[in-house]
Amino acid sequence: MKFEHKEYPRPQFRREGWQPLNGEWEFAFDDGNDGLKKGLWQGRAALPLKINVPFPFEYPASGLGDPSQHDVVWYRRSFAIDGANRGKRALLCFNAADFQTDVWVNGVHCLAHTGGFAPFSADVTAFLKKGENVIVVRCEDVLNDCVPRGKQSPTGVPFGCFYVPNAGIWQSVWLEFFGEDCIAEHSLFCDYDKTELYGEIATLYGLADEAELCVSFEGRLIRRERFTLRGRHNAFRVALPKDYADDYAWSPENPRLLYVDFSLYKNGKRTDLAHTRIGMRKISIDEHGRICLNDRPYYQRLVLDQGYWTESGITPPSAEALKQDILLAKAMGFNGARKHQKSEDPYYCYYAEELGFLTWCEMPSAYRFGAEEIAAITREWQEIVRAGRNCTSNVCYVPFNESWGAREMGTDERQKDFARSLYYLTRALDPTRLISTNDGFETVNPTDVLGVHDYDAESKEDFEKYAAAQYDGMHPQGFALFAEGERYAGEPVLLTEFGGRALQSDEKGEAWGYNGAAADEEAFVKQLASILQGVYSCNFQGYCYTQLTDVQQEVNGLLTADRKPKADLKTLKEIFGA
Repeated sequence: MKFEHKEYPRPQFRREGWQPLNGEWEFAFDDGNDGLKKGLWQGRAALPLKINVPFPFEYPASGLGDPSQHDVVWYRRSFAIDGANRGKRALLCFNAADFQTDVWVNGVHCLAHTGGFAPFSADVTAFLKKGENVIVVRCEDVLNDCVPRGKQSPTGVPFGCFYVPNAGIWQSVWLEFFGEDCIAEHSLFCDYDKTELYGEIATLYGLADEAELCVSFEGRLIRRERFTLRGRHNAFRVALPKDYADDYAWSPENPRLLYVDFSLYKNGKRTDLAHTRIGMRKISIDEHGRICLNDRPYYQRLVLDQGYWTESGITPPSAEALKQDILLAKAMGFNGARKHQKSEDPYYCYYAEELGFLTWCEMPSAYRFGAEEIAAITREWQEIVRAGRNCTSNVCYVPFNESWGAREMGTDERQKDFARSLYYLTRALDPTRLISTNDGFETVNPTDVLGVHDYDAESKEDFEKYAAAQYDGMHPQGFALFAEGERYAGEPVLLTEFGGRALQSDEKGEAWGYNGAAADEEAFVKQLASILQGVYSCNFQGYCYTQLTDVQQEVNGLLTADRKPKADLKTLKEIFGA
């Protein structure tokens, strides 16, 4: 099987002029960390290995499959600008590279980024030549538990629910082209109640003097709005025709989308054009404390999705693979997923909004509290939220999971204050979605929802403790549900991790799971049915079952690691889609 990503890499903000840089690159390990001294950044010397970008070197899809720790790696490739794009300005774009990334074009340092899970880019026009160009990338990713790692093993060796790490480029790289100015960043929100779109655009250079939004629905242009720009940052608000307001509404059952074109102009000449889309929808909590989608109570049936593949690790083998994961989840009765400890390839939310599938956006954890962790998480979480807020499917943010990276959050005021700061930061960046401040236990207020993790509940009877909805003083799995001094304030409650069942046939070698394995498929299905009967008997407003697939040594999936169902899909849908 040939692994490749040829599709346009950022489908939710698409420019027509672009050039892929995925595929074969030269590659080198720099275990002595002397590549800078040797001048590898100049790009004059070929590197000794070949790698298939954007796949991590630790996994076979890269062509290397070396899972050992290498703190510093180098990439090199040459390219020429395609004829149709010559004479335009060029933006060099990375969807993600882990962790500290430096980029040189023709021997000139043009881009630096810190963080492993967020996109970044830079205008490299000034460094390009008419003929062949050379790009060199250096990535450094040491085993530092103070920086966000997600499910990458902090020791470098997989164990329990932590997997083979990845370093370097792990999402797509490409060039895209524009005129004298372009949209460097944007936000696009909907006001469901007023049938309006609003947000902000930031131009790269502040040279454009006008912007235009064209909104289409089902192939019809329904709104065109042109407005004057003053400086780099500008807010906009566009009212849509209310005649079709009910038709616009997006939900998993009816995933209707509005298509939006953003244009920039300078002196009447268009200098940038980008295409996106949005679903008109509202996620809120009503006066009765119920989570509502479009002002109606909505029960979330989520599945925990780690987003790992056998051959390619953290990188999806293709955009189509992400689509198939969503279709399989929907076939099992789920209407959404919590993408766990990972900021996923943009095609995940793209297909989720198109197919009708809710998603939760979670911060990959660091594992040691202190000033370095605070700075790293705060910086990268802003980048993740600024990307995630433009995804219709995203309905909830999770800054912290189970106090990971803040192990004393239950009692330490500093760590509680850090969690609170992320709540308010998230709310400032995106006021339109819910937030689960510390999902699982040791909950810190404020939080919009109370997420409960309970792998000890293995049958219907084990859920009786939740029947009275008395959450103060509870200790699921032995952990306090609330941090010291915090109390339940009537937030909607969701069981956001539970289950983790395995089949006896999965229990091989160092295989790991949350609970003992069922003897066969019949017993597996019976256990699932009993657990879900217990869940549905409680006053939860949704759940998130662990998990979609097996991942390496963790065998809790409803699907195997190669996406084969462990039970009949129709039977699973009867259990999870009740």
